[in-house]
Amino acid sequence: MPDLPPLARFGGLVATDLRDVTGDPEALDSAGFWAVVADFEGHLVCARFGDVRRVPGPAAAPGAWRGPHPDAWTSSLDRAAYTAGVRRIREHIAAGEVYQANLCRVLSAWLPDPERADVDALTALLARGNPAPYAGTVRLPAHGVEIATASPELYLRRDGRTVESGPVKGTGRTAADLLDKDHAENVMIVDLVRNDLGRVCATGSVTVPELCAVEEHPGLVHLVSTVRGELAEGAAWPELLAGTFPPGSVTGAPKSSALRIIAALENAPRGPYCGGVGWVDADRGTGRLAVGIRTFWLDRTAPGGPLLRFGTGAGITWDSDPEREWAETRLKARRLLTVASGEYPRSSRTPSRAGG
Repeated sequence: MPDLPPLARFGGLVATDLRDVTGDPEALDSAGFWAVVADFEGHLVCARFGDVRRVPGPAAAPGAWRGPHPDAWTSSLDRAAYTAGVRRIREHIAAGEVYQANLCRVLSAWLPDPERADVDALTALLARGNPAPYAGTVRLPAHGVEIATASPELYLRRDGRTVESGPVKGTGRTAADLLDKDHAENVMIVDLVRNDLGRVCATGSVTVPELCAVEEHPGLVHLVSTVRGELAEGAAWPELLAGTFPPGSVTGAPKSSALRIIAALENAPRGPYCGGVGWVDADRGTGRLAVGIRTFWLDRTAPGGPLLRFGTGAGITWDSDPEREWAETRLKARRLLTVASGEYPRSSRTPSRAGG
């Protein structure tokens, strides 16, 4: 394993000087600046850093990152298994068990040079080739956390007692590709997120300031909504995470039924993919957690040697076409895998929302 110091990077913030690591969410309401990684399966890592500075974004240095070739990746679900999963979810929908479920697959590839693999160098490549509003690095090698994310999706923003979520549902190459199914899917997840926030927010405070806005990102567009509320008296980060995790946009509705179906159909843990990645400033009562999509992570404990992993998926509804959903997972992954290989040129597009 390379000798890389602990580090967290989000937007223009860089945190160093690791002071503490815990899995207790109550720490996020104590003091200090924390990097936060929550696996989809529920494992939480909170890392407090002593030195936090605003610096320019990372510069991509030639040769600093060697990634797998874009064709070197294998998938936890192949085309036949994925499309069969879509058909199975449609059966669950027909039976009235669920309205929507997010079906995902995890891609894996061997690292060409694991001793030089630094996720912060990968973050620099992503910033150049696939800029994203909630991009970041969390590098905690001693704790098994090495993540580079180019997430376009806000899971939770907290400013004092105000909390906000920005669920993303609906994907196309252009706005003209978006279907009625995409809008319906977004509205279903907005209802779910409203319900989740309603568990921890003051009665009547949850609103939807923006519904189904079209956001442009490198190589595709998304439908994005905004759900906002005011935390109820006595509610803090532990209650907020308990009431809303995993994020609704990457599970389905009803969430409990969708999670059961996901567990039956997916054959690999999602890990930080579809979890939460971001920061909390406990001193100021603020925080930004992204949904861990468009996210790479290093698995140095994999049998046979260190792997780079990446997840991709799609929300399945009654109107879903299995082949179209498979194609959507490929669309979401294609550009990112090429960027991670080090072969993709700089993007001319800038993120549509400011992160950090």
